[in-house]
Amino acid sequence: MTNITFTEKTPNLLIVATGNPGKLQEMQAYLADINLQLQLKPQHLEIEETGETFLANARLKASEVAKATGEWAIADDSGLAVEALDGRPGIYSARYAPTVAEQIERVLTELGDNPHRRAKFVCAITIARPDGTIALEAEGTCHGEILHSPRGNAGFGYDPIFYLPRENKTFAEMPPESKHSFSHRGQAFQILLPQMKKLWYD
Repeated sequence: MTNITFTEKTPNLLIVATGNPGKLQEMQAYLADINLQLQLKPQHLEIEETGETFLANARLKASEVAKATGEWAIADDSGLAVEALDGRPGIYSARYAPTVAEQIERVLTELGDNPHRRAKFVCAITIARPDGTIALEAEGTCHGEILHSPRGNAGFGYDPIFYLPRENKTFAEMPPESKHSFSHRGQAFQILLPQMKKLWYD
């Protein structure tokens, strides 16, 4: 992790490097204890995700949005990595098929009857200064298994097939507060929040 000297102006606004209001609301919930405003990136601003890792893509998105807006920016990049599929869909999770249903179907088809179902969700989060340099970053993971068919109606993405044996539930069967405590994004924010509070309040 980069060592930060906390002498910079405390930001009260973070531009979220996404056009998805749902992701903004989810981040706002994690950041409820920090007094700042979150705002979606400009709609016209599209960042090509050319990184080869989740962290590289999160850095790229945060940096480019920060430089384009002249504000502090936060970005995350996340996805599903299935061991038996050599880590696929990985950084291509959101682009693995045209729709979420087709993405899930593709993963299940590629796994077939393979008994080796171990997988993990990964989330990388970065915060960039207005000049594009990275101030803070964290990565969280959640290990589980891929079911043979979807279960549950909550959540989004691959949640209906991502199963946590210790909870005997998929992410799509969990209430939001439970998912937040176990999820890859929740783990990443648990690492990031103490750093953010130090940056904001020290």
